[in-house]
Amino acid sequence: MLCVIPAGILQPPFYSKHFPKSLNYGGIGMVIGHEITHGFDDRGRQYDKDGNLVKWWDDVVIHRFKERAQCIIDQYSNYTVPEIDMPVNGLQTQGENIADNGGIKEAYRAYRKYTERQQIKEKRLPGLLQFSGNQLFFINFAQVWCGVMRPQAAINRIMTGVHSPGRFRVIGTLQNMPEFSEAFHCPAGSYMNRKKRCSVW
Repeated sequence: MLCVIPAGILQPPFYSKHFPKSLNYGGIGMVIGHEITHGFDDRGRQYDKDGNLVKWWDDVVIHRFKERAQCIIDQYSNYTVPEIDMPVNGLQTQGENIADNGGIKEAYRAYRKYTERQQIKEKRLPGLLQFSGNQLFFINFAQVWCGVMRPQAAINRIMTGVHSPGRFRVIGTLQNMPEFSEAFHCPAGSYMNRKKRCSVW
């Protein structure tokens, strides 16, 4: 499966050579992880390493994948865009949601591995001194998907788009990450620290 990341994305808020590593990993790191995970989503899993439509997973793996993907489908189907009172189509957006959930995990693990290997504690950002590197990682991930849509665009996104609206790309992904709850000290059972978490990869 071909993965293309255009050079034009290598700018804020995704990446800057002047950013702390936490912001770069939470931005472009997540995008790279997202694109890699597409090779193992509902569509990508059907193609082999050469791009041929080949069943290369056995039936047990496919069954387990579908069970885990259903959790993601159900989770996102329960989100409603309040401005238009329409639910997200979790089935239609499952591939992108799986890629978001996998990509953020890969990027966070890479960030933690980097800081541990380098044995560094990143400097705090001026004006944001209350946030740790781990928190800044998640803040930049959220900032990347920050945006506003007109109601007509939101309706079109829900009816035809394969991406969940930005707010649910953030909320859904972070609700599934215990590392987020730990970084922000979310109480157990709270909105962002759900008892039931979904994980495909």
